[in-house]
This record gives sequence, C-alpha cells and structure tokens, in this order.
Amino acid sequence: MIFKGSAVALITPFDENGRVNYEKLDELVEFHIENNTDAIVACGTTGEASTLDDEEHLAVIKYVIDKANKRIPIIAGTGGNDTIHSIYMCQQAEKFGADALLVITPYYNKGNKSGIKKHFETIASSVNIPIIMYNVPSRTGVNLAPSMVSELAQVKNIVGIKEASGNLAQVAEVCRLVPKDFAVYSGNDDTILPLLSLGGHGVISVLANICPQETHDLVYKFFEGDINGSRELQLGMKPLIDALFIEVNPVPVKTAANLLGFEVGGLRLPLAEMDPKNVEVLKQQLVNCGLKLQEGTC
Repeated sequence: MIFKGSAVALITPFDENGRVNYEKLDELVEFHIENNTDAIVACGTTGEASTLDDEEHLAVIKYVIDKANKRIPIIAGTGGNDTIHSIYMCQQAEKFGADALLVITPYYNKGNKSGIKKHFETIASSVNIPIIMYNVPSRTGVNLAPSMVSELAQVKNIVGIKEASGNLAQVAEVCRLVPKDFAVYSGNDDTILPLLSLGGHGVISVLANICPQETHDLVYKFFEGDINGSRELQLGMKPLIDALFIEVNPVPVKTAANLLGFEVGGLRLPLAEMDPKNVEVLKQQLVNCGLKLQEGTC
C-alpha cells in the first residue's frame, strides 16, 4: 500500500507574476513533512494542474519528489482525458521517481464503459509504478461504478481509488467488491470517518493543506481504536471543511493559506478571488478552529 492516513492534495504556489514559486513549494513540502502528513499529491485538482502547461506540471512533480527525497511518498497527478498524453505524463513522473500516480477518469469526452476500462488498462500497462484511480463525477461528468472498480482492481499495478463521488452507498459497494489490499481513500474531507468505518485506508485531503496534523490524527485515531476522538475531529472541523468548499476548490483553500500567512499567491484564470462575503465566513471558521490569521487580514 502506498500510504495509510492523510495525503495532502497540495496547492501550487505562484509568485506575483503568476509563475510557480519554487521557494514556497519548498516550504510547503517541509511543512507537511514536519506536521505528519503521510503522503503528498503533486499536481492534482487542488494544485491547479489544469492550468499548468506540461513543462510546469512536470517541473512541479519533479521538484516535490526531489525535495521530499523519499521521506514520504509522492503521488503525481498525471491523468487526463487524452490517454496518449496521460501515458506521457505518467512515464515522465515514473522517471522522476514518483512513488505512485493519481489518474482521473476521462472528463468532457467521458468515454463509454469499454473506453474507460481500456483507458486505465492502457495507462497501467505503460508504467511499472502503482496507480490510484480518481473518481470525482461532479467534475468529470463520469462516475466510476463499483463493478468497474472491481474489474480494474484486478490489474496488477492499479492499487487504489480516491473516491469523491460523495455517495457512501457506492463507497460501501466498492469496499465490498475490491480485494482487501486494494486501498480506498476518501476524496471528501467531510466524510473521512464514515469511509474509514467501511474499510477505507485514509484520505487525499484539501483540508490537510492548512490542518495537516489534525487530518492525520483524525485518520489515525480511528485506526488506533479511538473512535470518539476521530469523530470529535471530524465533526469539530466540519464547519471549516464546509467553508473550504463554499466556492469551487481550490479557491477557498488557497485563500485560507494566504490568510494564515503562507503567501502562496493567487489563482490562475478561470479561477479568481473569492466573494468578500465568503471570505468573511472562511475567516470566522479558521478562527473558530484555533488558527491564527496573519496580521492585517482580520
């Protein structure tokens, strides 16, 4: 298994000119290692991968891999809606030393059932490292059905799924059908504990960008039998989690990081600044969770 616990879906910091800020990226990797994040996903949705060109995308992946230097697993977001292009990105990440790949279901062109299956099988056969499938129908327009997950789980190096359908009945069916060593990760911060209770192995988290220790603890308290402690963290952070999704991800979490003094820069269009009313909601929930806002942002 690639990891158990909390993997952060890492934000990509930009400088004042909108370019990748590698100095800040360095700081973020160290921050997560110091605060017990169990793995890092570079260039996922939260990392604004869709607006990184190939050169930037691969440079960020390589930088994070080199910086982590095997201290924690690095999972490269390399999927897309073009199978051939996805293979190229996956193979490059493998060359750089990625521990695993996060491959999303094809979006926009979607693919029919046989096409989606061949998409994942073809990518898996092109690399030797593990693959985590990513099911997020709210973004892709495609739902990876439990029966399909079960079939793809038989492919040697398809070892897990990030399940962000928001459908716990579907998650339960996935957990019922897949082998015991197939990892099921929550893709929704508001249902980490329910997924764990069904046999899940952790979370690939947006929340962990600003609450890495707490997100790690939520998962490991469950694993260690402290169900009440895990539940208290899940429910206690629920209002903050809701605020982090008050607008499309990663707009709120990147805003939150800046409010907390991480100085990760702006967003790339078509993402833009939050509605001021939503910023106030976000600020209040950050304070309610005991997080200290940077001076001048109150």
